[in-house]
Amino acid sequence: MLQQSLNKFYSDYLSGELSRNSFEGIVYNYLFSHQGKTILGHWRRDAYEDYVSWFYPRLQRSIDAYKDVGSSFEAYIGKIICVSSKEYRARITSHELTEYSAWSAQVPDLYAHEETPVYISNSIIDNKGRKNTRRILALILKCYYYVSDDFAETIAKQIGIDSKELIDMLNEIRSTRQKRDDEIFYMKEKIHTQFLRCLVYEKKLSLLNDNEISYLRLKTKLDKARQTLEKMRERLKNTRKEATNHQIAEIIGTTKGTIDASLYKLKTKWKQMAKNADLN
Repeated sequence: MLQQSLNKFYSDYLSGELSRNSFEGIVYNYLFSHQGKTILGHWRRDAYEDYVSWFYPRLQRSIDAYKDVGSSFEAYIGKIICVSSKEYRARITSHELTEYSAWSAQVPDLYAHEETPVYISNSIIDNKGRKNTRRILALILKCYYYVSDDFAETIAKQIGIDSKELIDMLNEIRSTRQKRDDEIFYMKEKIHTQFLRCLVYEKKLSLLNDNEISYLRLKTKLDKARQTLEKMRERLKNTRKEATNHQIAEIIGTTKGTIDASLYKLKTKWKQMAKNADLN
């Protein structure tokens, strides 16, 4: 049956000998089985099969759009394949470039690394050689965004605080700042998406000649995308990620002034340590 031409099947469809579904199925099977008769005869077989499957939903619109104005139905389908295959290849190339860019961006995150060792800095030891528990606690809650429960359990042993109590405090401040943390998370997701968009544009540009109109248009898109990315990064950079001293004071059960003073002493001591390290 498939040895006949598409023109014969189309005539049978018009005369009512073939139903619409049967005709569409025959055209699909014809294209699937006769790659050599199409302009895509040089494609790999698996790539051609993927294309035909992608093309099938568009087949119905193609049949409805056909008008017999001197060109046969088979020639018409051949032209449709020629045009749609270019769209298909463009989509596949774009997808592959996006996938390539995404993997390239993720490679550094896949490197193996060792955990940073836990230590107690001299900056949280008072003048009598004792660990200032409240000062350490204020610092941990201030940086809660970067403190995991595992780290909290480890540091709790170092400063003599019950690990469950410390984790409860961390959970409380996380709950207090949940809305703000969600906003920061979505900001980072948007930045990541914008970064990938820039990578895709850059990769596409590398495949074009710099004297082509499409190159200039894409270059304009890339420049705007980079500007947007920088603005997004600047906004994130200026966004406060740590807990406020007022929030820390409420959880610890002390005054904001006490927390201000504790963290100020830490900051001053760290600056002095850094200065001494430079001198040495």
